[in-house]
Amino acid sequence: MDIVITGSSGLIGSALMPALVEAGHRPIAMVRRAPKAGSDEIRWDPAAGEIDTDSLEGVDGVIHLAGAGIADKRWNDKWKKVLVESRTVSTSLLASTLAGLQTPPKVFLSGSAIGIYGDRGDEIVNEESPSGENNFFVDLVERWEAAAQSAADSGIRTAYLRTGIVQTTEGGALKKQLPLFKLGLAGKMGAGTQYVSWITMDDQVAAMQHLLTSDISGPVNITAPNPVTNADYTQTLAKVLGRPAFLPIPAFGPKLLLGSEMADRILFDSARVHPDALVADGFEFAHRDLESGLRALLGK
Repeated sequence: MDIVITGSSGLIGSALMPALVEAGHRPIAMVRRAPKAGSDEIRWDPAAGEIDTDSLEGVDGVIHLAGAGIADKRWNDKWKKVLVESRTVSTSLLASTLAGLQTPPKVFLSGSAIGIYGDRGDEIVNEESPSGENNFFVDLVERWEAAAQSAADSGIRTAYLRTGIVQTTEGGALKKQLPLFKLGLAGKMGAGTQYVSWITMDDQVAAMQHLLTSDISGPVNITAPNPVTNADYTQTLAKVLGRPAFLPIPAFGPKLLLGSEMADRILFDSARVHPDALVADGFEFAHRDLESGLRALLGK
């Protein structure tokens, strides 16, 4: 399959691209600069509303992963606007362009996040669950998914990749935590009762590949089947590393560092998410439990 990828140089995209090649597909990167001569690249500029429509004709699928990093900067009004527009503007442009093609792709996998469920305590949520109580993160993801609606309305099979906390040593939450854990200076965040819905990068990439040829449309939770509390996550990572983790981190610390709103949404909101759509469709996870996943990642 010829698969167009946005965000191909990002954390997930950079893992997805070689995996697609290995599986026999032809990944085509959408880039904001001029494409390199002889490369499989397509130029676009979402902010300017520019996209190389002709190069999208006849591709088999599109995976849209572009968007500014949620945890890259402390949230303020200016950065919140960037987080929203980097997702909604690009998604709207891409979806409407795909909808207007003479030969549109068979499938459009559009980025999303489990943040749409909000803070749900120990309630189990799946793809049928409603959005959480309104906050910035919930609103962001709702608008992000809505921006892809024109592709779905045109008949393109459209799935929303509600991604959890991706476990990889290349970036994201795990990479940031490892130095403290290796020093034995880590512990649970706040009460530690908030659920962490995680997935290894291997399963993240495999799930997206599965969805390219599946019949699934609509929301798809890209999380492992066994979410854990923050306290359990902490103890499991410490166990895998062979280090203690007895220094709880009071909630006020991250809130001072990140700001109360950002810390609540990223660190203290609880989302016990189950990937029912993937499980029902027969997807087999390589890492169903956290300990085996972390051991595979860390070579332990």
